[in-house]
Amino acid sequence: MKAGVVHAKNDIRYEEIEKPQPKKGQVLIKVKYTGICGSDVPRVNGDACHFFPNVLGHEFSGTIEEVGEGVTTLKKGDRVAGVPLVPCMECEDCQKGNYSLCKHYSFIGSREFGSFAEYVTVPEKNAVKFEDEVSFEQGAFFEPATVALHGLNRVDYHAGECVAILGGGTIGLFTAQWAKIFGSKESCIDISPERLELAKNLGADAGVNTLDEDFMNQAMALTDGKGFGYIYETAGVTTTMKYAFELAANKAGVCFIGTPTRELNFSVKEWENINRKEFTLTGSWMSYSAPFPGKEWILTAHYFKTGQLKFEDSLIFKKIPLSRIDEAFEMYKTPGTVKGKILIDSEA
Repeated sequence: MKAGVVHAKNDIRYEEIEKPQPKKGQVLIKVKYTGICGSDVPRVNGDACHFFPNVLGHEFSGTIEEVGEGVTTLKKGDRVAGVPLVPCMECEDCQKGNYSLCKHYSFIGSREFGSFAEYVTVPEKNAVKFEDEVSFEQGAFFEPATVALHGLNRVDYHAGECVAILGGGTIGLFTAQWAKIFGSKESCIDISPERLELAKNLGADAGVNTLDEDFMNQAMALTDGKGFGYIYETAGVTTTMKYAFELAANKAGVCFIGTPTRELNFSVKEWENINRKEFTLTGSWMSYSAPFPGKEWILTAHYFKTGQLKFEDSLIFKKIPLSRIDEAFEMYKTPGTVKGKILIDSEA
């Protein structure tokens, strides 16, 4: 089969490798689309790849091509989204259903070959079926949508509170939608007018641009000056992490979903917001719950089918054939070039 193989930093090649065969308890998926995740970029353009040669790709959709011995819940032709985490199922965290915290996990598309290929094998539970009403493009967005939902539930979330989403990227836009689905008034805060407009198209009640000189007053006015009951930081940026502390209401729930990429320092005054407001601060990692892979994946399939979890083509920046995967990663070398998700088409 053909695959995009990483051989070294800045060296990803479209070449032929051996087609995998499903072992006992596994399925073979014929890949349709794979989204390039932000974590894939440093694995190709930087030094974050675990080993060479490697096949990345973990946000994917496709159809079941073949099932291995013992597989009972899937059959050839089923439309599926890939679940990348492969927990050990034996450690204390796994036994408690905290699969995201497993210390002995494998991961499809980083620690083992992934979906930047024509075919990929995964354990039976790592393929989530979706209905014909859900497109393969949407199937490739299951993973970021589940990350957003997992983050939403990392605080003691209740409907009716004002919710602030800091960051209008893919995760932020889905977090805003989940908050809307579960009954809250939510606002998206970002620096890009295009992303704020997209957020409104997807149902956000308000959008605030941090480039506006009085954006903080604009944001607080949406809550009558009380602050937001829930805040989700999805960009992993120092500035927005600090905004979260300022925008939080008394007794708020604050969750950092975004992954920081540089050192973060708070002044005493900034940090004191935790004491004075008594808000709860937590983090979120991946997207899993018991029974594996969890309600995050089941609800994503359901709400994509009903249309309540909205999807627009504008979420996709470009579709690029697998044969030109190197061109896709070149785009990330120029900041600001990629505005949205790049989907790699394994069938093009």
